Amino acid sequence: MGRDVIVACDFASKADVMNFLDKFEGASRKPFVKIGMELYYAEGPQIVRDIKARGHKIFLDLKLHDIPNTVKKAMKVLSNLDVDMCNLHAAGATSMMQGALEGLTREDGTRPILIAVTQLTSTDQETMERDLLIKEPIDKVVMHYAYTAKNAGLDGVVCSPLEAGKVHETCGKDFVTVTPGVRFADGDVGDQKRVMTPAQAKEIGSDYIVVGRPITAAEDPVAAYERCVAEFVG
Repeated sequence: MGRDVIVACDFASKADVMNFLDKFEGASRKPFVKIGMELYYAEGPQIVRDIKARGHKIFLDLKLHDIPNTVKKAMKVLSNLDVDMCNLHAAGATSMMQGALEGLTREDGTRPILIAVTQLTSTDQETMERDLLIKEPIDKVVMHYAYTAKNAGLDGVVCSPLEAGKVHETCGKDFVTVTPGVRFADGDVGDQKRVMTPAQAKEIGSDYIVVGRPITAAEDPVAAYERCVAEFVG
């Protein structure tokens, strides 16, 4: 599996995201884009169709987490949007993840890549212990969630780039790691607590990195994207 950079299009409206994507018309490659809750809830499923029609791969980042039957039915709806990747929370446990896979798989056997969120990159050990009453080391928790997701049949996990290498050691090299929390060495880390540069994420074994503001808020987003691709993909 080749590495790729996913651009987090965390915009509030169709006009904003299309204005951003217009900058890549004529560029050497169209970025793989992430559509998150803000944009999806503002514009609905049509925004997925509109961006897909422009030739972009799409990671639909809605982080489903509910009872198994509800998630199964929701994934069945999302499978019709022709996204390339979608996700859920591993904390929903095995039966929910298996239901999601069943709902996501189309009649012809095809489906998007399905990954599980382990712990959010805004969560650190102190937060996990204080707010979630999880006393185990965060690294151990992430690996357990990843192993559970693999056993449920999922393709990979969302994790910190700090954990990508160990996820591969635990779950195999073909188990996909999608890693947010990536910033340029000379950039602001924002509200992320567990971060790496694109080059460091490449070195440790991330398969996909998710990069938002360092690209979307850059003075020259195309140049920032190309820099990120150069550092991560090579």
